[in-house]
Amino acid sequence: MAVRQHGQQHRHGKNGVRALAALAAAGVVAVAAGCSAPGGDMANASADGPVAEQPAAVLGRAADVLAEAGGAETRTSMETSSGGTRVTIRGQGTYDFRRQTGSVKVVLPKDPAGTEKHRPITELLAPGALYMMNRGAGVPDGKWVKVETAGLADGNLVTGGVTDPTAAAELLRGASGVREVGATELAGVKVRHYRGTADIGRAAAAASPLSRDALTAAAKGFSTDAVPFDAYLDEEGRLRKVRHRFRFSAQGPQVTVVSTLLLYGFGMPVEVELPDDADIYTGEIQQG
Repeated sequence: MAVRQHGQQHRHGKNGVRALAALAAAGVVAVAAGCSAPGGDMANASADGPVAEQPAAVLGRAADVLAEAGGAETRTSMETSSGGTRVTIRGQGTYDFRRQTGSVKVVLPKDPAGTEKHRPITELLAPGALYMMNRGAGVPDGKWVKVETAGLADGNLVTGGVTDPTAAAELLRGASGVREVGATELAGVKVRHYRGTADIGRAAAAASPLSRDALTAAAKGFSTDAVPFDAYLDEEGRLRKVRHRFRFSAQGPQVTVVSTLLLYGFGMPVEVELPDDADIYTGEIQQG
């Protein structure tokens, strides 16, 4: 993936989107070319009871409930599987759902030989933008890389190795074929487990204004909008955990990206200071 700053275009392969693990310098997931995984929309499976009580309607309110909750702590993981190779990227940080800003430290896996450790990547999430420190690939120390998320073919659903927490919740606005699996506990908290498929295009149409452009880009970039998910909501309707399964196929073996988001510590204050223009690297980054 080539990221060009200040007016230069972000270039993708002519066939669309493919998720790959790029671990040599940066370790984040690259969006390159080609996606043709089969899929489609699914009808809402819940037919009983008032509309407001249907599982799809409950999930559709999840992003709004999080916005009311404000700040939270988060843990993330993104597992990429392709051709028998599996790579997991983990992150931890804080996020403000009102401002849709957050900071996540992304921990990269070791090299295949297990001899080299990569420095963690600090990612700042903001409406319409992703900032990365320790990005590698020739970026000078102390400089940030800025990516316009609406210019990414996946809308930053997988590119940064972390699915933006707001985007993860907003995807549930496009939930269909939802069924309630049952009640369980998550870190000592009672939650309801839901399973279904999210339609990216439908989610983009219903998304909040600050996240609509990124999801619209993802809806255009993927050849299929169908994203299977498992979501866990507490008794107050707050999303505690969500796992999305993105599947891609191109000329090579099928690529599966499983992105998991955990949320806890609701109500905590979150302060995110975005970099000054002088601290942003304006060169070109090549990611293999």
